Amino acid sequence: MESLNQFTQVLGLRRAKHFLRRTSFNFTSEVLDDFSKLTPEEAFNKLTLQQNNKWIEPYDPLPTSAPDGNWTSSTKKPTDFSGQSRKRRIVTSWWWYNAITQNSLKQKLTFFLHTSFTVSKDGGAGTSTHFFDHLRLLEHYAFGNIKALSKKITFDNAMLDYLDNTKNNANNPNENYAREFLELFTILKGPQKGSGDYTNYTELDIQQTAKVFSGIKTQVDRSLIDTDTNLPKGRIVINQHEKNDKTFSDAFNKQIIKGQNTEAGIEQELDDFVEMIFSKEATAISFCRKLYRFFIKSEWNDEVENSIIKPLATELKNGNYEILPIVKKLLISKHFFDVSDSNPSDEIIGSIIKSPLQLISETISFLKLEIPDPVNNSGEFYTFFNFIHSSFLAASGMNLWSPDSVAGYPAHYQEPDFDRHWFSSNTVLARYKMIESLITGRNKVGNNGRIQVSIHLPSFVKDTIKNASDPIELITELSGYLYPEVISEERKNYFAENLLEGFPNYYWTSAWVAYTNGGDDTIVKSRLDSLIIRMVNTPEYQLM
Repeated sequence: MESLNQFTQVLGLRRAKHFLRRTSFNFTSEVLDDFSKLTPEEAFNKLTLQQNNKWIEPYDPLPTSAPDGNWTSSTKKPTDFSGQSRKRRIVTSWWWYNAITQNSLKQKLTFFLHTSFTVSKDGGAGTSTHFFDHLRLLEHYAFGNIKALSKKITFDNAMLDYLDNTKNNANNPNENYAREFLELFTILKGPQKGSGDYTNYTELDIQQTAKVFSGIKTQVDRSLIDTDTNLPKGRIVINQHEKNDKTFSDAFNKQIIKGQNTEAGIEQELDDFVEMIFSKEATAISFCRKLYRFFIKSEWNDEVENSIIKPLATELKNGNYEILPIVKKLLISKHFFDVSDSNPSDEIIGSIIKSPLQLISETISFLKLEIPDPVNNSGEFYTFFNFIHSSFLAASGMNLWSPDSVAGYPAHYQEPDFDRHWFSSNTVLARYKMIESLITGRNKVGNNGRIQVSIHLPSFVKDTIKNASDPIELITELSGYLYPEVISEERKNYFAENLLEGFPNYYWTSAWVAYTNGGDDTIVKSRLDSLIIRMVNTPEYQLM
């Protein structure tokens, strides 16, 4: 029987790996060893402690003669700055750097909210500054309230631009944002019952929703500040708002939202509308299914639906849509750790294909690649991040913060493959060239140019592996960290053959002793490079 009962045993290495991969972009041996001594609740509490961003604010070193610097806090209009596409990439690098340098659940939940309230940074979300505000809004509510976010994001300048609500007027309705708010962001369609009639809402409800949203516009100069989030927000143009009452369909019991003609009244309309949507069980269920797919597994059976997802949805709704208690209950449950049933065919550990973002972030942090400082060494940092963003992630099918459609990344919504979309004939080469790029310091995914940094594996192994002089022990320890499950002796011998090149074990032992005693890494570097490339490019490493 699948169970949400709390798992209370100490994690150990296997479950610590599982927990950290699902909850963080930072994955080091030190953190793994630390978390392996904790219970799930202790580990969860540690990941939700307040952590400050290491990089406070994006910085643009161009133009060289007079850098735009910290342009996101400038009093100038966001549209006054040139190079918006490059600046949006800098904002993305700001988020990624803080995600990979913290052990926090906040970044994973921020990204989850992105998959639920999608904006494409390069697909119509406006200026880089508004995109920066959008990320901060998601981060603000990552440990907060989904219902509150649903209200605030309607005033988000990036969202207003992206889904055209800034063009939505009483005399010229634009239903784009209204449609996606219902269909993708909150309650979802449910099975279609007839023409324009879905289980959870109808076309009439989209029309009425657009009227609720009418007259809410972008505020380009960021002069309006939301008192709850302290972030810039959009504005209300009263004479462009539909002031008549809005009557919804039978799906919402023909509820009437009274039309208003003041700013406070229009905000009250929005509040009443969101409360109506979130009063429905289907909305709570949709968010719990999204959470399950993001953190646990892309597919599930009726037992999981009835014993895991629906009870969580009830708690989410009864708890007024506070996200953190629900995530905690799920991530410290027996179900999450695969101990609530004895069916080996539905394992959760190792059941998700890593996204390109998870794959490269985990690899960089685990192998201790030294990332250039984005403030004091911005040139090298941006060169390195451009490799990540524009070469590896793009070639791997993940345009970071820029999914191809408002539905998001296919891995999160497109049946029947879901996360299997990450691994295809179109993306496999980039995934396999990633580790070679990080080891050689050259962009093997793209133009073979320098990426400014590289991993020195002998140093990593010396600092991380306790018994590196024995080839089988070396591979046992490495695979114990790298893979979700323990590998067979046959698999270890396969990797040992790659390390030894047909020589006996003492060949490696002698080379390792020569390196640790005298610093000669000629042999060990060559062999470790080959070994790690082989181990990272296995099917086991693609899973979490």
